[in-house]
Formats: sequence, C-alpha cells, structure tokens
Amino acid sequence: MLNIGLIGCGRISKNHFEAIAAQPDAQCTACCDIIEQRAREAAEKYNIPNWTTNYEEMLQDPNIDLISICTPSGLHPEHGMQAARAGKHVLTEKPMACRLAEADELIKTCDQAGVKLFVVLQNRLNPSIRIVRRAYEEGRFGQIYMITSNVFWTRPQDYYDMAPWRGTWELDGGAFMNQASHYVDMVQWFGGPIEEVKSITATLARNIEVEDTGSAIIRFQSGAIGSINATMLTYPKNLEGSITILGEKGTVKIGGIAMNKIEHWEFADQQEYDKEVEQANTNPGSVYGYGHTGYYRTVLDSLQGNGSPSSDGWEGRKSLFLLEQIYRSN
Repeated sequence: MLNIGLIGCGRISKNHFEAIAAQPDAQCTACCDIIEQRAREAAEKYNIPNWTTNYEEMLQDPNIDLISICTPSGLHPEHGMQAARAGKHVLTEKPMACRLAEADELIKTCDQAGVKLFVVLQNRLNPSIRIVRRAYEEGRFGQIYMITSNVFWTRPQDYYDMAPWRGTWELDGGAFMNQASHYVDMVQWFGGPIEEVKSITATLARNIEVEDTGSAIIRFQSGAIGSINATMLTYPKNLEGSITILGEKGTVKIGGIAMNKIEHWEFADQQEYDKEVEQANTNPGSVYGYGHTGYYRTVLDSLQGNGSPSSDGWEGRKSLFLLEQIYRSN
C-alpha cells in the first residue's frame, strides 16, 4: 500500500483525493493546507487520518512515500524540491513551474535525491486522445501540415478575486500558462520539437497582471505550423476546447469541454479500430475530465516497476518550454 500526502486542499485537490481513493493499492494518509479549515474539512470529507497546516511536519512522516502537490503553480518547484530532499517521490499538478529554470531545478533535485517526478497531464489519457495518438504513432496522418487549438472559456473577475495568487506572474500565469496549459501540451505532443514561436497577448477585461486573451503561432522543426487561441472572456460560458490535426492523409478534430469528443475523423486508409471512435467519446462534468484516476494508476505502476508514467518531469518540461517561448515572444 503506497501512502500519499497531499499539499494544497483547494479547487483541484478534489480530483486527486477521488483518484487516490479509487486505487486499491494506495491511500492518502495526510493532507496539508495553510488554511486550517480547508485542511480539516478535506480530511473529514475524504477520511484522511492526519491533517496539518505545517508542510515540513508532514514531510517528516516516514510512512509517506509520495507527495501530491496541488498548490499555486508558482509554488510547485519549491514544494517539490522540499519533498524530494525528504526522500519522497513527487507528483505535481500542471504546470510544473511558472519558469523553465525553476522546472529544471526541480528535475535536478529529484534526480539527485533518487526520487521520481511525475507531472499531471491527465488529458493525454482521455479515450478520445488515446485513439488519435494511436493513429498518429501508426503514421496514418502522413506528413502533418497544421495543428490548431482553440480554448474559448470564461473566467469572471470573481474567479480571480477568490485567491490573491490568481492572475499574478509570480504564482499563476495567464490564460496560456494556467487554463490552456493542457492544450499547449497537446499541441506540442503532436507537433514535436519547436522551431519558432510568435505571439500576441492582451489583458482586455479582467483586473489581473497577466493576459486574459492571446494567440500564438508556432513553427515546428518538422515544418508544420501550429496555432493556439486562448481567451477567458467568452460570453456567457465556456464554448470550446479543441485541437485539430491536419495531415497529408488524415484529418481529426477533438472537441468537447476537455478534449473528450472526436468531432471529425477521416483517414485515407481504414483500420478496424475506426469503428471504436464513437465509443471513445466521454461526457465529463468539468474541464478536468476523468484522467486523474488513470494518471495515478500509471504513477503507481511506475513506482512498482511496471512501466512508465504517461508524463514525467521531462514531458512536463516540454510544454513549459513552449509556454515560456509564447511569453518571451510577446
């Protein structure tokens, strides 16, 4: 039984608590938050035996094997490095950092401590994404010409006002770094190494430090062109979260609220699993999708020596590299 400690009992922690509870060979034995009420309520709701407001105290527990980090993005590297130095494996929410140099420091610290680093990119495990990835790895697209992603969501001012770290450069990042980060990851996962990035971002309506709207154009080393359009100003609710891949011999569009629905699937050849496309569509209740449970399964299998996780520190770094290029370009 793998024992897990979780830090940061806010918005995303629900997905982690539920994903851990779904594993037969793991349990959350401690949770931590600087807000005492939040830590206590999480412990009561999810039957966690220990809670604390002192992270160092939790790290001193010799029975904890893995720390799950659900704190603000800018704190992920420091909390991860503290866990690594305490001999704990590290699982961090996306993005793994707000700056590439800090991500590199986290990777280095985990390597030096001899612990594993996992970065949650759960949408890679969506059934819809997995069947598209299969077609991609089998070469069914031929040469890829263009990859486009649209993230047309809404985040009202109240959302940013809920916590002082939201909408800041230091701890959060803007529409690209926070809300659209999974789509940025998906574009680079299918597009490959980056050659050039150009972007325009703006803060059009929200009272925040960072962008609420932006567009980025990417040239991949393969020659393909990519684009990502992201806004948190869609009226009156989330409209689209999609990725479209246009290739020499295939065209696919994945939409839905969490890249969970294949809206177009067409290839020059035919394969038996083409009949499974409709079955790959899901209907999650939120933009987080269902992937956290599956991701924890890959983490546990990896720690038990049964394969590799769907995304580790190096995979998390790739999407952060593209994010930093988007901001540097602007």
